[in-house]
Amino acid sequence: MLVMVSNNTKHTVFEWAESYGHVGHLFSPDGWRKPRGIPYALDNGRYPCWSSGKEWSLENWAKMLQAAKDSEQQPLWALVPDVVADRKQTLLWWDDYAKVVTNPKRFGFKTAFAVQDGMTERDVPESADVVFVGGTTEWKWANLHRWTDNFPRVHVGRVNGWRGLWTCYHAGVESCDGTGWFRGGDSKQLQGLHRFLQAMAEMLPVYKQHELYPGPVPSKETT
Repeated sequence: MLVMVSNNTKHTVFEWAESYGHVGHLFSPDGWRKPRGIPYALDNGRYPCWSSGKEWSLENWAKMLQAAKDSEQQPLWALVPDVVADRKQTLLWWDDYAKVVTNPKRFGFKTAFAVQDGMTERDVPESADVVFVGGTTEWKWANLHRWTDNFPRVHVGRVNGWRGLWTCYHAGVESCDGTGWFRGGDSKQLQGLHRFLQAMAEMLPVYKQHELYPGPVPSKETT
């Protein structure tokens, strides 16, 4: 399982990627950084705007996709704009913007579809490459196996604890992301992530030996 550290490029992230593998980035429009050799994907930034009551910018999302396209390292996938906890509006946004993401004349990226409260397997578009488990927190965890039991590629958003990592792993999740790992310095939360990566390295090949790992880890830190 690939653990994507959201919008954080501390050198510790790259050290762990080199030592243990199974580490990547998830970048959102307000946290974009030039990729530096470990796998990454593109969030759309809808959830933090929804949770904080801020207005979401379609323009900023498109700018991030263009920056990724112009970079040497391409993303694993891009999350098509959704509407948190709103099934109907999420499906409408998919109809409007999934083809923008996949169009080789625009970006040519694989797509992730964010499942929301009230959705079932029938709601996932056949053209979606990845099922991104979003929605409200309680619904997300209660319905995790609905997606992992029926789709080969599943990503889970907002995973920021030891228990959540292992829940995702045992469910067969391909990747997950979290923003809170580095809050509070050397916290129990960060130590939990470190222990999880050590365990993954013992059980599975590291990603630097995997097709998702595209190149060497840089030596200089950027923030």
